[in-house]
Amino acid sequence: MEYRDFGTTGLKISPVCMGTVFRGDPEETIRKATIERAIDLGINFIDCANTYQDGRSEQMVGDVLKGRQRDQFVVTTKVCEPVGEGPNDRGLSRGHILREIDNSLTRLQMDYVDIYLLHHPDPTTPIEETLDALNDLVHQGRVRYVGCCNFSAWQVCKAHWVSDQNHLVSFMCVQNPYNLISRSLEEEMMPFCRSEGVGIMVYSPLSLGLLSGCYRLGIPPPTGTYWANRPNRFNEKMTPEIDGVVDKLGHIADARGKTIAKTAMAWILSHPEISAVITGPDTPVEVEENVGATGWMLTDDERAALDEVSTGLSYT
Repeated sequence: MEYRDFGTTGLKISPVCMGTVFRGDPEETIRKATIERAIDLGINFIDCANTYQDGRSEQMVGDVLKGRQRDQFVVTTKVCEPVGEGPNDRGLSRGHILREIDNSLTRLQMDYVDIYLLHHPDPTTPIEETLDALNDLVHQGRVRYVGCCNFSAWQVCKAHWVSDQNHLVSFMCVQNPYNLISRSLEEEMMPFCRSEGVGIMVYSPLSLGLLSGCYRLGIPPPTGTYWANRPNRFNEKMTPEIDGVVDKLGHIADARGKTIAKTAMAWILSHPEISAVITGPDTPVEVEENVGATGWMLTDDERAALDEVSTGLSYT
């Protein structure tokens, strides 16, 4: 595994990040085996959230890392999403952040998290209050770095300005969706992150599987897959244009002896702005497939061909 700098922090991370959302809801033994396999393959970057599997994902990560050398791993978790029915059981207020970091650290069985991420913007809480709480957590040693997920470029820019004006910690990374059929990150976020030295970790690299090679235009989704249970939505989303991207991926993948999924993720990792791609494997075999996106590079011509076929697509 070759490791990358995370933005300008000097932190070294594997370009493939082990996401722990476990959308397929496998048995707990399989989840733990999946995380362990990721570690065996050299992945040192693990992404959690306090709401993944209702907190069980944090617990499993803690169980797997217990007894291992903690400082060899970069662990994230998140705060903002609802964790209960009460009016203060969500958001980015000081009270909710301070309560949830305690809960997350307990489940993770750790003294600190490497990166604490704001899961979503919270329009009801001033960003000054949120950043002040995060600043305290960093100075207390319970959090090493802070970042945000699903923020727009202007929101990240405003947060950086507030941090600068008030001498508070600033976001060292952003986490947003990015793939061959969802490229809006390139418009403003990438230029901002290049300018300010902010790292980018991206999720949904295969767009919920549409870029995996398992789905093609006019062919019903395979039984048991995510899109098999959403046939109308699939027919709406799998357009001729998106099918054309999959077709181009297939030609390049065949020529290189790779899978379509590996090729789609290799395109993402060919962007120097991207520090890591978050994958969501449900089994050890899927981890091995994801890691196969590393260790090789697309040629300039291959990347240009994929850029051309996907330019102008707008997937939501």
